[in-house]
Amino acid sequence: MSGHPENGRTLRAGLVGLGVMGRNHARVLGSLEGVDFVGIYDPAPNVPPTVEGRPVVRELDELIALGIDYAVVAAPTVFHLEIGMRLADAGIHALIEKPVASTTEEARTLRDLFAAKGLVGGVGHIERYNPALQAARARIADGQLGEIYQIATRRQGPFPGRIADVGVIKDLASHDIDLTAWVAGQEFVSVNARTAHRSGRPHEDMVTAVGTLSGGTITSHVVNWLTPFKERVTIITGENGVLVADTLTADLTYYENARVRVEWDPAEFRGVAEGDVTKYALERKEPLRAEAEAFRDSVLAGEPRGIVTLDQGTRVVEIAEQMAADGQAKRA
Repeated sequence: MSGHPENGRTLRAGLVGLGVMGRNHARVLGSLEGVDFVGIYDPAPNVPPTVEGRPVVRELDELIALGIDYAVVAAPTVFHLEIGMRLADAGIHALIEKPVASTTEEARTLRDLFAAKGLVGGVGHIERYNPALQAARARIADGQLGEIYQIATRRQGPFPGRIADVGVIKDLASHDIDLTAWVAGQEFVSVNARTAHRSGRPHEDMVTAVGTLSGGTITSHVVNWLTPFKERVTIITGENGVLVADTLTADLTYYENARVRVEWDPAEFRGVAEGDVTKYALERKEPLRAEAEAFRDSVLAGEPRGIVTLDQGTRVVEIAEQMAADGQAKRA
């Protein structure tokens, strides 16, 4: 993944939605090498006529008429299907913020439509581009941890006012579903959950879930909107030690199992002891910029290159729905 596009072609890009993530995408698109950021679509009455020096149009057809090669969709999830279908019908590649759609059925529709039209579709699972998780994945792939026994995530904080149409599972736990499978290089094969509704909203605001991955790794996830501090931690336990990734600070620390001589019968006790602790120095590139560069390069190549594909994004929605359904069943 590079800051420089593969060839001299300049892509024309548009943005759909000017919420919190939309404004961040606008900032990045406005300074992305090899991209001409030409306009934004947002029908809300309170948006300004220009953002980052680009015009804001009130109809999606107006954005399409600007001759864009691709669009970043940062509209509320409930609109993703309609917007994605219209972009695909116009032959426009799209990076769609997570979750890719409100339901598994809608996600599959988008996945199949983009594939049928030969378009590049991506999903904005930003955690994949966090330096700590990228470094963790590379070290796991190199065998540093050996067999992966367990991945535990904690994603907690106060309720974000920007969220109105999904619960904490699809908004936050979807990050953990995607990053856990990606870091481990495995797929979820089962998931169980407990959910709670504590703040009077129609969607769940707390979930605790456990899962099993295809390689036998077990997972646990604590996710909520009811904690007065932000926590974003992934703990990966393997046969050789533990990697701890803090994605708020982009720090990665390795806790190695001690190499000690066992002076009792190993048949009676098998365990680990504390060994060396190493905090890695990482290049801290902004994840959103890394994601934007990867999608730009994918559009130029005409195929996915280092992005979260629509198929992968659809699988996340499937697991999130299983998690929500199991949590609801346990509450009944």
